Amino acid sequence: MTRLRGAIHKIEADATAKVVLVASSGPGVFCAGADLKERRHMSSSHVKEYANSLRSTFSYFEALSIPTIAVIEGAALGGENATLGLPETGLAIIPGAGGTQRLPRITGRSRAKELIFTGRRCDATEAVLMGTSKLLRSSRGGLRQGS
Repeated sequence: MTRLRGAIHKIEADATAKVVLVASSGPGVFCAGADLKERRHMSSSHVKEYANSLRSTFSYFEALSIPTIAVIEGAALGGENATLGLPETGLAIIPGAGGTQRLPRITGRSRAKELIFTGRRCDATEAVLMGTSKLLRSSRGGLRQGS
C-alpha cells in the first residue's frame, strides 16, 4: 500500500498526467481480495492498521484531480467477464477499506445493504447499471498500453 500511495502522489505531482489506469500485473484476476490466511495471524491492532492503510489509499484515488480507470479483466473480489462483490461478508467479515461507506454513496443505501448483507456478486453489466462502474468494453481487445 505504501508503494501504491507513493505512485499516486507521484502521478498527482506530474502535470503531464491526464489519466490513471489501474490494471493487474497478472492475467485473469484484478483483485482477489485480502489474504485471509495471512490475516489469521495478525493481531487486532495490525488488522486495524492495515484496514486504515487500505482506506487511506482508496481515499487518495478518490481525491486525484485526474480520472482513474480500473482496467478489470477477470475477478474483482473484470470487460464483460468481470464479477464484482464483497465476498468477505460470506465469511462474517465486515468489508474493509471504506467499501461500506463508498458503496451506499454510489448505489444508494438499499442496494448497498443488499450487496453487503448477502455477499451477492454482480456481473459487469449490472455493475454499470447500478453505477459502480461507468463503462463496459469488450475484453476481446485486451489492454493496449500507450508508448
